[in-house]
Amino acid sequence: MPPDLGTPLDLYCERASAAFWAEPVNALTNLSFIAAAFGLLHLVRRERLRLDPAGGFLVANVALIGIGSFLFHTLANRWTLVADVLPIFIYQLAFVGLYARRVSRQPVAVVAGLVLLHLALSFAFASLPRAWLNGSLAYGSALVFVAGIGLHHLRAGRRDAWGVLAAFAVLVLSLAFRSIDQQVCPHAALGTHFLWHLLNGLVLYLTTRAYLLNAPPALPPRPR
Repeated sequence: MPPDLGTPLDLYCERASAAFWAEPVNALTNLSFIAAAFGLLHLVRRERLRLDPAGGFLVANVALIGIGSFLFHTLANRWTLVADVLPIFIYQLAFVGLYARRVSRQPVAVVAGLVLLHLALSFAFASLPRAWLNGSLAYGSALVFVAGIGLHHLRAGRRDAWGVLAAFAVLVLSLAFRSIDQQVCPHAALGTHFLWHLLNGLVLYLTTRAYLLNAPPALPPRPR
C-alpha cells in the first residue's frame, strides 16, 4: 500500500509535536529565500538588466523554495516534503542548464550531458542512507557542480568572478549546520536547521546573481 501523503513527519530537532507552529524558527527563516528573490529583483533594476523568461524563472524558483520549505516546516507531512524538495531540485537542474547554455555558451549536447550528469549524481547521493550526515549527502551533486561552475566562472573572468565560489563556501557551511541538527538536540533544542535556511538564501542569491549579471542580453550600464 502506498504511504499516506498526510502522514506526519518529524525530521528536525526543533519539532516536538505535530502542531502547525511546532517549528516556528525553521518556518520563519524561510523568509531568507523571499528576501533573496526581492534582492535579485532589486539587482535587475539597479543594473538595468533585462529579466528574460529564463532569469525570471530562476528568481521565481528562489521564492518557491522558501514557500515550499515553509509548508513543510509547518504542515510537516509527505506531500509538503515534496513541495519542499521539488523546487530545490528544479532550481539545480535549471541553473546548471541555463548557466552552461547562456553564460558558458556550451553546445546543446554538452548542456544535456551536464544536466544528465547532475541527475545521475543526485540519484546516487540520494540513495545513500539518510542517517549519514542527516540526509545532507543528497545535496552532494549540488556541491560538486557549484564548485565546478565556480572555478569555471573565475577562470573565464566572468562578471562577479568570485560570486559562485563564494556560494560554494557558504553552501559547505550551510550543509554542515544541516548535518549536525540532530546531534546538537540534547544540548540545543532549537537545533541548527534554521541556519541552513538563512545561509541557503544567500547561496541562491549569489548563484542567481552571477547568472543574471552574465547572461545576455543586458542593457548598457546607466551613466553615472
